[in-house]
Order: sequence, then structure tokens, then C-alpha cells
Amino acid sequence: MLWPRVVRNNVRTGTDREIVRGYPYRSACPSSVWGELTEAATEDITLAGYTNYFLWLDQPAYVDTLRRKAEAGCRVRFLIGDPEGEVTRQREAVEDVALSVSTRIRITLEHLAKLGEVPGVEARFSAASDATNHVSLSVFRFDRDALVTPHLARGVGHDSPMLHLRRQEERGLFDRFADHVEELWERGRRV
Repeated sequence: MLWPRVVRNNVRTGTDREIVRGYPYRSACPSSVWGELTEAATEDITLAGYTNYFLWLDQPAYVDTLRRKAEAGCRVRFLIGDPEGEVTRQREAVEDVALSVSTRIRITLEHLAKLGEVPGVEARFSAASDATNHVSLSVFRFDRDALVTPHLARGVGHDSPMLHLRRQEERGLFDRFADHVEELWERGRRV
């Protein structure tokens, strides 16, 4: 009652204030956003896309960047799908594209091998029982920011919508997605 309608419609005051920006396609998010979030992170970078392959293509010298971040004390984690898993095979049939899901995962594994054994960097495959939940939702966390992509039925990740979230409150959107990733991480197995 105290707030004029125009203010209520244009100022975020509820849980939606954690939404920094929405993109109709993940590919519509400028690569500079990914780079800026990576550079700004000092405590936690968690990349929990099912393949994560696009990061190596979009971010120049990403292996070196992640190594530098880890050496500076930032925890860097990758949660990826199992390239040999049943859900991976099912998703490949659904997507029916030349650059298969298992190939995209192997691109990430190849770059992780180039990264080598760096303290603070860890990678896990999601558990087989969690693979369906993992393939349908990608969460990329950079300290208090996250890029979240709920995957649409038949599209590949870059064609799915994405939200940029920034943590503002306990148990808000950011925390809900972060908790989802932590649950998958705990049941995952080391790469």
C-alpha cells in the first residue's frame, strides 16, 4: 500500500532480487560474463554442467586461468557426467547431434588432464543414480554468483535458458541450486 505500483513493478524486493539477469539461451550470455565471474572468484568455482566442454572453447587459456585461481587458494571443482553412462547414451539419442555428449565430456577430461594435479582442483563424475538430475540442470558457481541452466527437453545446453543469480539471502534461489550441486557432488565418484 505504501509503495506506488510503478515502484513495486520495477524494484525487486522479494526472492527475485537474486536474479541478476535472465537469458533466453545460454549462448546469449556474453563470454565476458563467464570470464569476469571466473576472475572475480576467490573462494569457490564449481562447474557442474554435464559436459562443461564449451568453457574450454569460449574462455582463452582457461586451463591456465583455473590453475592460477587454484594456486591462489580458490577451490575449483568439476562435476561432469560419465561418458560411458546410460544417461549419456540416452541423451545422445535425444539430442542427435554430431558433437555427441560423450565427446563433449571427453573434451573436458582432456583439458582436465592438461590442468594436471593441482592442489585445490577436483573433478567427479555424477553418480549413475543422479545422472538424470545432473543432465537436466547445469549450475556454474563463482563464489556468490551462479549461472543456472535448466535444460529443455530436446535442446542442447547452449539452446536452453539461463539465469544469472547472486546470493542475497539464506535459502533463496542461489542456496537452493548450490545445495542441489552439493548433494550431487557428495555422491559423485572421483574422475
